[in-house]
Amino acid sequence: MGRFADWARGLALTLGAPGLYLVAFLDSSFLSLPEITDLLVVWMVTRHPARVVTYVVAATLGSLTGCLVMYSLGRKGGEALIRKRFAPASVTRAMAAFERHGVLVVLIPAILPPPAPFKIFVLLAGIAGISTPKFVTAILIGRGARYLVLGLLAVAYGEQALAYAEAHSFEVAMVVIGLLAAGVAGYFVWTKVQGAKRR
Repeated sequence: MGRFADWARGLALTLGAPGLYLVAFLDSSFLSLPEITDLLVVWMVTRHPARVVTYVVAATLGSLTGCLVMYSLGRKGGEALIRKRFAPASVTRAMAAFERHGVLVVLIPAILPPPAPFKIFVLLAGIAGISTPKFVTAILIGRGARYLVLGLLAVAYGEQALAYAEAHSFEVAMVVIGLLAAGVAGYFVWTKVQGAKRR
């Protein structure tokens, strides 16, 4: 892990946003590298605060691409794979959650930091038949919000941003979820008002 982290940091430093995209892709697909993308977002934004949006977009799109690989595996018969990698009881509970809450079962874990499980929900989204547009939207919102918050914290606190986010992980996650909920509620209110005006 230490060697890979050093390699990833060197790659991101050399390639900039494309390097961050590649690391985020690997982290969200074939490899399990807890916090490596979070660390790189904070580290890179600390050194180039003006590029915060570029780095957040690169990390978000890299994670989305990696998640789409796992989602596709799920859609193409990943149930046998997931039952080998995860406890049957965990798989059963996760599938029941998809039946009750749909795409929110992907959106919320996409926001939460490690050690909250994530990849099992990405695979199960494919198995459960969540539509691709809904899946893509959930990952873009969840990962985008997570990396944006880390980027803004990095602008404000520098390299201490990740330590702050870890120490206040629940509060940070609740703030992000609250903002997303407010945004969704505001959108629905706005569409209703616009619809009423057209009548």
